[in-house]
Amino acid sequence: MDEEENPRGGTREGAGDSRSDDIVADADPGAPSTDASDGDAPADGSSAADDVSSEESVSPEDDEDVSPEDIDIQASIGPDADAPDGDLDQHKDPDVGLDKVVLNDDEGSKGLFDDLLAGEPIFENKEVLRPSYTPHELPHRTDQINQMATILVSALRGETPSNILIYGKTGTGKTASAKFVSQELESTSQKYDVPCEVEYINCEVTDTQYRVLAQLANKFIEKNVERIEAEQERLDEMRTRATEDPNALADTPYDSIAEIDERAAELDDDADEMETVPMTGWPTDRVYTTFFDAVDYKERVVVIMLDEIDKLVEKSGDDTLYNLSRMNSELDNSRISIMGISNDLKFTDFLDPRVKSSLGEEEIVFPPYDANQLRDILQHRADVAFKSGALTDDVIPLCAAFAAQEHGDARRALDLLRTAGELAERGQADTVEEAHVRQAQDKIELDRVVEVVRTLPTQSKIVLFAIILLEKNGVRNINTGEVFNIYKRLCEEIDADVLTQRRVTDLISELDMLGIVNAVVVSKGRYGRTKEISLSVPIDETEAVLLTDSRLGDIESAQPFVQARFDN
Repeated sequence: MDEEENPRGGTREGAGDSRSDDIVADADPGAPSTDASDGDAPADGSSAADDVSSEESVSPEDDEDVSPEDIDIQASIGPDADAPDGDLDQHKDPDVGLDKVVLNDDEGSKGLFDDLLAGEPIFENKEVLRPSYTPHELPHRTDQINQMATILVSALRGETPSNILIYGKTGTGKTASAKFVSQELESTSQKYDVPCEVEYINCEVTDTQYRVLAQLANKFIEKNVERIEAEQERLDEMRTRATEDPNALADTPYDSIAEIDERAAELDDDADEMETVPMTGWPTDRVYTTFFDAVDYKERVVVIMLDEIDKLVEKSGDDTLYNLSRMNSELDNSRISIMGISNDLKFTDFLDPRVKSSLGEEEIVFPPYDANQLRDILQHRADVAFKSGALTDDVIPLCAAFAAQEHGDARRALDLLRTAGELAERGQADTVEEAHVRQAQDKIELDRVVEVVRTLPTQSKIVLFAIILLEKNGVRNINTGEVFNIYKRLCEEIDADVLTQRRVTDLISELDMLGIVNAVVVSKGRYGRTKEISLSVPIDETEAVLLTDSRLGDIESAQPFVQARFDN
């Protein structure tokens, strides 16, 4: 019979057959009765024997005929030596009444997040450290911001601003600066009651001509409908006033209630014609026409900000830019200016010369930050993001130094500082220290590797998997031929096309360029040259990411493939 744990932490055999008299028989007949206040007694004051007996002998599941009269309350509570016999009220702890005996009290139990919430938070406002946050001040970008402002100020005069192309590597403040200027432009336009609007499109997500035009069209349709509804409310108020007082229309553009009704009917027709563009299904010409009509519905200057504009050109060509840059010659009421933001300094080389000339009227270059500039940026954000005294003195300089090594990427520096703070908070530390920054560096690097490996093409994944199998089996100085042998067997196993050895060598070079492997060309003398390959990333984590691919995950055991390499 299996042993079963009893409420006192011991074990008992034959739980289903043992009875209370068996347990009582084993007890010391001379032992005194246990008081309810005894620390080893159960919460309800019963003895261990009573506890087991009540569970096994009089449990409702075992005997449905048990009634409250069958339960010895006095025995369950335990006698009090100082109380007179028969006085039940005196047989219980004077401090604990029957109504206070709780067998299952969950109020004091700790939930999943209680321990995590117990520590003091380190962050005051974590969102300040995210790339999506637009600060009120951008250190070391004053020149670029002023240059953008001098170009766009013509929009506040009702004129068409020149198109702008903004270049710079990742994390150099391009998008943050452009959004900052855009917010200032819109707020100033409201201040002076000038119709000026800025629309932001991320071309890494919205990467086709149809999607860009549809998204822009729907934004302007929504604004037009809101404008129509607001004007209809004003007309209703005028109609109400004119009904009560015929002179109420004296200071309005309308001479009679009939003219008000006529204008309201026109607005209804306009609203009916504004059909929202679906995300698929329409011909591109129809989408373009809908966008054209929506943007030209009223007088305004529109700045269209296309972030990651090179992704749009790479995916869909330059048709979108050509159409947008030529719209001003056809618009009657509105004017459009394009602000393109790109990490690729050479993407305009692939544009049509006509698009290139009109799009690149003004160019602004954002240079990388150096370590001192990054330190200023981090300090500026940290003052708002963290509680006072939450950072040790060496945290910000170390984050700045790590980011400066990677081409002055401020986004990387902010991610590093935020991750270090999160690690410290999870460890319930009072301050963020240098060790947290180094842990964050390793974590971010691993996250980057995971993302790169996850998005590799299938053939590159098979080549990388072959290298991992060789390294896991103790092979050192792996050469291209060994990788190709394992690669071929893996392709046969998952029914994939087998590339030539030359093409596999090219894939290894691409993995080397991504920093996933280290491939060094070595000379073998009269035997020619070959590449010696080794992994540059954590082997277990990389293998786990590869196995999430459904095709590679179908391989039950790759050990025979590696063994065949030794056999050959």
